[in-house]
Amino acid sequence: MRKLYSIYSICIFMILCSIVPVQAADNMKAFPPSEEGMVRYVLQLPKQDDESLYKVELIVGKIVKVDKRNKYFFGGKIEVETIKGWGFPRYNVTKLGPMVGTIIAIDPNEPKVNKFIKLGGEAFLIRYNSRLPIVVYAREGVEVRYRIWSADHKTKKLEEG
Repeated sequence: MRKLYSIYSICIFMILCSIVPVQAADNMKAFPPSEEGMVRYVLQLPKQDDESLYKVELIVGKIVKVDKRNKYFFGGKIEVETIKGWGFPRYNVTKLGPMVGTIIAIDPNEPKVNKFIKLGGEAFLIRYNSRLPIVVYAREGVEVRYRIWSADHKTKKLEEG
């Protein structure tokens, strides 16, 4: 009986392992190829023990030749769209620009440098979910980067005052 139980356990484990890649491929059916003039970016996150302790920051921008001193950012935004029939979110960046910045006087002969200039505003944080890909559609020439944020398991008590 014990041997039979072990065989069943191994079979179930093998079936579950084969379903995960199929599920990931099936999830991509919800995300069509990008339209002309757009690029589809896909991020598949690794599984974490406690994914509630993580967030993903999407950072959208492009590399531009600018001076070293001034601070620059692009106008625009990341829009969230829920895919009908699937319920999955997709992220769209249809417009990037105009680029604005501070006006610190610099030496006109100072060489320009290539710098990644991102969208202005607050950080765009989304829930960490390794079961679904993060899919971003952006205009050609736009770069999509990301950063993983994590929290400590420990909490601290706030004192009355």
